[in-house]
Amino acid sequence: MRTTTASPAATRYEWQTIRTLIPYLWEFRSRVVFAMLLLVLAKLATVAVPLALKQIVDALDVARQPLLILPLGLLAGYGLLRLASALFGELRDAIFAKVTQRAMRRVALQVFRHLHALALRFHLERQTGGLSRDIERGTRGITFLLSFMLFNILPTLLEIGLVTGILLIYYDVWYALITFITLIVYAAFTFLITEWRMNIVREKNELDSRANTRAIDSLLNYETVKYFGNEDYEARRYDEQMAVLERASVRNQTSLAALNFGQSAIIAVGVTLLMILAAQGVVQGKLTLGDLVLVNAFLIQLFLPLNFLGFVYREIKNSLADMERMFSLLRRETDIQDPPGAPALNVGAGAVRFERVNFGYDADRQILFDVDFEIPPGRKVAVVGPSGAGKSTLSRLLFRFYDVTGGRILINGQDIRGVTQQSLRAAIGIVPQDTVLFNDTIYYNIAYARPDAAHEEIVRAARLAHIHDFIESLPRGYDTVVGERGLKLSGGEKQRVAIARTILKAPRILIFDEATSALDTQSEQAILNALAEVAADHTTLVIAHRLSTVIDADEILVLEQGRIVERGTHRALLAQNAIYARMWALQQEERRRIEQIHQPDTALGHAHG
Repeated sequence: MRTTTASPAATRYEWQTIRTLIPYLWEFRSRVVFAMLLLVLAKLATVAVPLALKQIVDALDVARQPLLILPLGLLAGYGLLRLASALFGELRDAIFAKVTQRAMRRVALQVFRHLHALALRFHLERQTGGLSRDIERGTRGITFLLSFMLFNILPTLLEIGLVTGILLIYYDVWYALITFITLIVYAAFTFLITEWRMNIVREKNELDSRANTRAIDSLLNYETVKYFGNEDYEARRYDEQMAVLERASVRNQTSLAALNFGQSAIIAVGVTLLMILAAQGVVQGKLTLGDLVLVNAFLIQLFLPLNFLGFVYREIKNSLADMERMFSLLRRETDIQDPPGAPALNVGAGAVRFERVNFGYDADRQILFDVDFEIPPGRKVAVVGPSGAGKSTLSRLLFRFYDVTGGRILINGQDIRGVTQQSLRAAIGIVPQDTVLFNDTIYYNIAYARPDAAHEEIVRAARLAHIHDFIESLPRGYDTVVGERGLKLSGGEKQRVAIARTILKAPRILIFDEATSALDTQSEQAILNALAEVAADHTTLVIAHRLSTVIDADEILVLEQGRIVERGTHRALLAQNAIYARMWALQQEERRRIEQIHQPDTALGHAHG
């Protein structure tokens, strides 16, 4: 067995974690002080129980004196002391419950807020299953750490001090010395072995998060698994993770058994030595039977919580390991931050300008090069181009999910990096290519744009998005639950919910990011009509692959490999007979080919009719 001790950095982090919890204790300091007072009273009552027991045994010791009367007063006092110990302990837990639950709630909320504050880059890289498990274990660890540090370690140390003091004052110095040496050996053994076990515990936690990530990821992609008939493949991959977790869990349990046995052996040796001393004292007439019972009761009373102290120390270390991963999220810097004292955006008429913008997701891979264009108030500008040209990156930059690496983006003459993110995003509405809905009702998903909106406003938004009649045709109407990510709705229905949500938000600036790319021709035309109504008199940026959807734009930009290579109206670009014209010709040819494929089927149907 190779014993490893915690590194100075790990120890420093553990103390830092403990210090972060102090403000939560300070918030309820009166409760904490009262709970600590009850803790002291409970321990005093506990330590007094063996003293009362000694008096009872001595009073009943007929070998020393004839029994004249049953010591009812002593027996009643013994019962009251036990009752007081239990009462004070339960009152302490009840009073402190609000402190632990509030701390857990506050930290969980802090982590939740921080996760939403982190940049899009983090959320594109994160693994949902492992992340949720880390937060769950971390918040549970806070409750354990607060409760057990205050109400198990401190009272046990207090009890050790009281018992050792009584043994030192009333009995031979060897009683106190053996007790003290046993405690030292026990504590040293517990701390050393627990530190060694922490590597095993951390490994088990890591593997547990991985297994949970594998399970969640597979379930989120349920349809994909079914499409390819890969149920057995997914089960094997999950079982591989669980097999590794199983081995780590067995190592964890085996090392725990070794720790428990070592602790029990140390306690057994200490108790045996002290009982031999006490028995010799009784035989020699130096001690009474009551003293023997007192020493035995003290030792049992002392070593039981001491044994529990070993468990508490292990669990505190486990809790710190659990919290380590959760607090590492809080230490992660937010990439996109508001400048100190940033004002709210004055959106005005909503003019948008991309001024010589350069950007790359990574330093060695630039996406946009010197992109320069303007969307005047109330006008519509479309950006078209092949996949990977950087079109959708424009919308992410406008929402300030990322900051430009060169140039600037202006709204109404204000650099968006100099205003608050909240006011910026309040001024922009988007209908994205892939609309993701909450696993809640249609009403909730439309109202998400403005949760305090009146029912009439939500219905009006649905009518404008041409989805009200469809909703009313459903058995549960607006209370229909859409399923995870909105999977119970078709692509067109989800897009119309997204349009209704954007209408309800009532922003000055609109972005349509390939909003019809996943729809059939009939659905596309209906959605386009709805979008045209919504975009009227709004500053609008349309990102599209299908050129037929943007022929009415005031200006069309052709983006290729991150650069604007052409610009102009639909007619002007066709007249140039360059890149846009070739794209238009290819798409028109593809459309005619699709129509020809369907025409024979239609003719055949008429012939048979």
